[in-house]
Amino acid sequence: MSAAAPALVRLPVWRARFVLAGFFAAFAVIAGRSLYLQAMHTDFLQEKGEARYSRVLTVPATRGRILDRNGEALAVSTPVQSVWAIPGDVSASPAQLRRLASLLGADAGELRRKLGDASRDFVYLKRQIAPETAERVAQLGLEGIYQHPEYRRYYPGGEVTAHVVGFTGVDEAGQEGMELAFEASLGGVPGSRRVIKDRRGRVVEDIESIRAAQDGRDLTLSIDGKIQSLAYAALKEAVLAHRATAGALVALDVQTGEVLALANVPSFNPNNRARLSGAQIRNRALTDVFEPGSTLKPFTVALALESDRLSPATRVQIGNGGLRVAQHVIHDPHPESVLTVAQVIQKSSNVGAARIALALGREDMWRLFQRAGFGAPPQLGFPGEAAGRLRPAATWRPIEQATMAYGHGISVSLMQLARAYTMFARDGELVPVTLQKSPLPAPGTRVLSAQTAREMRAMLELAVQPGGTAPRARIMGWRVAGKTGTAHKQENGGYAADRYIASFVGLAPVSAPRIVVAVMIDEPAGGQYYGGVVAAPVFAQVARGALRALGVPYDAPLEPLPLPGAHEEAREST
Repeated sequence: MSAAAPALVRLPVWRARFVLAGFFAAFAVIAGRSLYLQAMHTDFLQEKGEARYSRVLTVPATRGRILDRNGEALAVSTPVQSVWAIPGDVSASPAQLRRLASLLGADAGELRRKLGDASRDFVYLKRQIAPETAERVAQLGLEGIYQHPEYRRYYPGGEVTAHVVGFTGVDEAGQEGMELAFEASLGGVPGSRRVIKDRRGRVVEDIESIRAAQDGRDLTLSIDGKIQSLAYAALKEAVLAHRATAGALVALDVQTGEVLALANVPSFNPNNRARLSGAQIRNRALTDVFEPGSTLKPFTVALALESDRLSPATRVQIGNGGLRVAQHVIHDPHPESVLTVAQVIQKSSNVGAARIALALGREDMWRLFQRAGFGAPPQLGFPGEAAGRLRPAATWRPIEQATMAYGHGISVSLMQLARAYTMFARDGELVPVTLQKSPLPAPGTRVLSAQTAREMRAMLELAVQPGGTAPRARIMGWRVAGKTGTAHKQENGGYAADRYIASFVGLAPVSAPRIVVAVMIDEPAGGQYYGGVVAAPVFAQVARGALRALGVPYDAPLEPLPLPGAHEEAREST
């Protein structure tokens, strides 16, 4: 018995034609869409393609150099490499990772933690490594480990110029000092380029430059590198010798107003800031204020001379070293019955200065202090420069007017004090100061008459002669004038009994002044605390070197100057 043949099913002809038409319609839609995207609307595909392969890279601008007035580099940018990784692509043995960590100066465990996070597409392993270290890293040949060029700031002057120049961060943006103040011009403007990268981040084609980088402009400072080095060394030596907390020094060119040296101790090395503290960073010469003590007496005397009330030879009753003002008594360490106005400056008499001040108007004193630059920042453009404290004259009581004459009840920065003394050096003109090189003479502002300024120079010269408070400020070959200051430090609303600030401000040469140098030593603790003993010798060292460096002619005999004896050196009142 044979099997029955299978039945044949006939499909309708229209169904096959319908399916075929559907295929043709779908093909037409796809072809139309392809034609639309590739020929008429290319932006979408191009955007998607570029998102996968095209990148816009930032082209860093080379930071401008900072130079001293003689063209010596104080800050330069050097090429370095930064090491980065794509964690998911890294292929390395434990031994290779230990070697990499050693080269980068990193902890091996921390390095493994960074590379173990496969969810990240980019991670820095170490920024700004030296080219030779970068070469050794490259020789390891590790997959997923890459490098890209950067710049690192280098400071040849180290701690000597640290407070002036400042420093930048890891991305070369200014953070302190002139690096911060002139960030806009030093930093330049970064550029950009469009490139094609492969999946591992390697550039395979440089397509176009979108914007060219504009390198930063060089900045030439007024600082003289040789004078700066001398100033820092002399200041550091004095701070160590007298076991002081800190010190600061400012040297000005009175013709141009340029800052030739600005030194602070303690300092820091801007090339290695691993253990940096706030005390090291502080630019005390500009940001710290203190009561100037007897260095303010010349301003009170100058006002009296200017008003024609006194002359240098006028006799002032000292009252055997004591003056009562209300419930307070002002003392001198060496009782005198009578001193001339010139001797008040020479011997630094508090009683004499107070008597002169009380004969003047409060508003007149305030106005002179204000015109001398006290109570306002010196406008150097330096971050954090202090204004000091000068209270309105209407608030002064008689005792405050008296003590203001010898520098109590007013606070100033060392830069303000140095600048104020330029009016004695410039025949009555106050000179604007600058940290940028400015070879042309600076126009001054008239504060005193030329005659008063010259009379004050003569009195200030007496202060550094035997019998004055600062014979240690004298230098062989040049005539010097200046004033010492020794002030108790403020503490808990009053004054500390055994903590002092010793200072000296001087100018040279007297016949044709070229420089003003101001020195401040904070809390000398070596048994000596008078400005004439602690600060005046620093002035002598720096002034001698600066006058030589500037080629200033001698105006005094080239004869050795003996150290003063005890009977030749007066002590200023505190």
